[in-house]
Amino acid sequence: MTQEPTRTTHQPYGTPEVPRVAVRGEAHLEVDPEIARIGITVSARGTDRRTALEDLTRRNNAVLELVKSYGEPVEKLETGAFSITPELTRHGRGERVRAYHGRVHITAELNDFTTLGELTTRLADLELTRIDGPWWALRPTSPAHGEARRQAVLEAVQRAREYAHALGADLASLVELADLGAEDATPYPPGGSGMRTMAFAAPADDAGAPPLDLEPQRQTVHAQVNARFTMTPPRL
Repeated sequence: MTQEPTRTTHQPYGTPEVPRVAVRGEAHLEVDPEIARIGITVSARGTDRRTALEDLTRRNNAVLELVKSYGEPVEKLETGAFSITPELTRHGRGERVRAYHGRVHITAELNDFTTLGELTTRLADLELTRIDGPWWALRPTSPAHGEARRQAVLEAVQRAREYAHALGADLASLVELADLGAEDATPYPPGGSGMRTMAFAAPADDAGAPPLDLEPQRQTVHAQVNARFTMTPPRL
């Protein structure tokens, strides 16, 4: 007869001989952002579809060439939505197309904030070009996330040890460590707590405007863990 292996049952609670203590560890760090994103909207308007499309293509190419000319500080450049929309007007008993409106939405991500200020100003000088942002952020692989998690674990251990010492006991072993996640206050998309929003439209006659001085917004990184420990019997 084959003997079944003995299964170890885990008690959800401690016992008088092996009491448990459950705590939560938290950490909150403020760090400088690593990247900044801006939204660029290029517009065009024409009395016919071909004119609007040609103007939009020309302005879109000018924006892309300008952004790409900055090289390595630009980590990402993506084209989003594109649209050509007719503007209708009533004429007699029917409807006619009065004009066509074209738009292209572009997102750029930069890691050099001095370059960001210069590029933002030059983009705002372009015809019918709107700039939104910047949205400051950390990279998902930023060491700040790991540091926050490490501090949260250390706080959990310290808190559990203080509870045990208050009972005249010591921590014995770790039973469980549950990661609740380290959240960065990513300011992107709009609505995040780390967002600073500005919108710029190209001026009519102003050329060669000085670069904007953009002050990076500090990012808050959170981490939380739940931890359960066993401890020696308390001296009550």
